[in-house]
Amino acid sequence: MTAATVPLATRVSPADGLRQSVSLSWRTLVQIKHNPTELIDFSIQPIMFLLLFTYVFGGAIAGSTGDYLTFALPGIIVQNALFGTLNTGLGLNSDLSKGVFDRLRSLPIARWAPLAGRIAADMVKQAWSVALLLGLGAIMGFRVGTSVAGVLGAFAVLLVVSVAFAWISVLVGMLVSEPEKVMIFGFAVMFPITFVSNAFVPSDTMPGWLQGWVDVNPVTIVADAVRGLLVSGPVAAPVTGALLWAAGIMVVFAPLAVRAFRKRT
Repeated sequence: MTAATVPLATRVSPADGLRQSVSLSWRTLVQIKHNPTELIDFSIQPIMFLLLFTYVFGGAIAGSTGDYLTFALPGIIVQNALFGTLNTGLGLNSDLSKGVFDRLRSLPIARWAPLAGRIAADMVKQAWSVALLLGLGAIMGFRVGTSVAGVLGAFAVLLVVSVAFAWISVLVGMLVSEPEKVMIFGFAVMFPITFVSNAFVPSDTMPGWLQGWVDVNPVTIVADAVRGLLVSGPVAAPVTGALLWAAGIMVVFAPLAVRAFRKRT
């Protein structure tokens, strides 16, 4: 007697694709157990930024480290979230270089599952990083001035914006030949965007010709939204602006990233 051969499905249902994305996301997260250094960008780096900016620059900028911590912590959280999105493109490019996608192509899974799984895993890491910074900030003296709803709203805005910027990282990761070039992009583009904003210092301390860019910089708008949700101040306008920036970035870069991803895989 011969066993009946079950033909492989030629198409994968959305439900199966979602399940496969979750499995691949879990694969990425489980790797941290065997390679804890993957959390450096989401743990050690943000802690260093928070400690250095607060205790080295805080007194000079705000007069006291406590006042500066209240102002700067939301901005540092935003800056760290945006830099964290580089890991999405870095991880995808590394998987391509190591032949991981060659093995995945031989499996009956949705072609978009590896991409969705990677982004989802990195959003979990982003949430961990935000919680870590808020916890350390509380130890240093930072106090939430709003409510639990405000904290949850800040998390939601940060994750939405992070997903949007992750598509830029995916596009870069698919276009460059080596993972290191993704980081070069980060230093060349992300640094100017984040530092020429009000994430670390008030915009009214900058030259007038620079304030025009700072006021429309998406990092400034997201930082204002997070400050409003965590500390105090306007909420509706900056949150709306942050979400509009996120939507615009996704509309432009998501199709380009998916197209580049399909070409590479």
